[in-house]
Amino acid sequence: MIPVCEPTLKGNELKYVSDCIKTGWVSSVGSYVTKFEEEFSKYCGVQNGVSCNGGTAALHLALEALKIKPGSEVIIPNFTMISTAFAVQYAGLKPVVVDANPKTWNIDVSQIEDKITDKTKAIIAVHIYGHPCDMDEINKIAKDHNLFVIEDAAEAHGAEYKGRKTGSLSDLACFSFYGNKIITTGEGGMILTNNKEFAERMEYLGNLTFKKPRYIHDEIGWNYRMPNTNAAIGLAQVERIEELVKGRRDNAKWYNELLKDVDGITLPVEQSYVKNVYWMYGIIIEDNFGITRDKVIEKLLELGVQTRPFFWPMHLQPSINTKNKDDSFPVSEKLGKQGLYLPSSSHLTKEQVEEIVEKIKSLKK
Repeated sequence: MIPVCEPTLKGNELKYVSDCIKTGWVSSVGSYVTKFEEEFSKYCGVQNGVSCNGGTAALHLALEALKIKPGSEVIIPNFTMISTAFAVQYAGLKPVVVDANPKTWNIDVSQIEDKITDKTKAIIAVHIYGHPCDMDEINKIAKDHNLFVIEDAAEAHGAEYKGRKTGSLSDLACFSFYGNKIITTGEGGMILTNNKEFAERMEYLGNLTFKKPRYIHDEIGWNYRMPNTNAAIGLAQVERIEELVKGRRDNAKWYNELLKDVDGITLPVEQSYVKNVYWMYGIIIEDNFGITRDKVIEKLLELGVQTRPFFWPMHLQPSINTKNKDDSFPVSEKLGKQGLYLPSSSHLTKEQVEEIVEKIKSLKK
């Protein structure tokens, strides 16, 4: 079986975690937490990094740092991982969804202004599957309407927009380090910002609002801390991040070359102004392929290739209370019904990609 994604743990991960165990620093206090925050924020070109225990927690803390009045609206893409919408609701805010761009699969920037009201306070730009959003346009809209911008860069470690790293293009940027991400801590997340006040508030809120005197808490906080052991893995991963990004981009190069002439399959794009890191290599199964997306997933699994369907749109999620749930979202609906992503581990070999593509071609009717 070729798995859809595995972590690549071939550096100092074991050495650093062993050091945590040997020294007894295994919880959220330890030198690796600070080192990981410093090295990852430096890599992205941002002054402050605040680690936490997941990408969803990162989004929640970022929203809480902005002190937005409950009941306000936050614009998000309709096509995204559900964590984006959950975090908005955790903060007592209302997600307002925007359809996807048919080429990049990111939020359709041309539709954002139509969704802005006097209740809108922020835009969350999700870099879907590693392709950066058009951040100049999003930031311009935000500036014109006095809105905050948060990057959900959970899938875009090392991606670039006009030569700048994702994570450095907004007021706050959130990353996930789940096991299938380009760099991992097992479970974990981080928020990047150049605003020291935001950073200090997120550290305070994510650490149960501890202060002096120690057991007096003026606000509700959350236990969102990252353990030192997880940060140790993360530091080892940051040391090799360019190699891990190259692995994802090599996958895309091989897939693109081998799949480019297959009728009925739409491949991912890389706009001229970005560096796409292809967190997951996604394709769309068009009607003329001859069998449905779901049947492709089923048949590939029988042939020893694990895949995953694309995200399901937010307006069709029973748990998401979107303001504009009844609007039309044709692009994100198509992506949800016809998209899938292929094995994408950073250590995937060209021979494995060739095997996967041959099995895909064997399914075409």
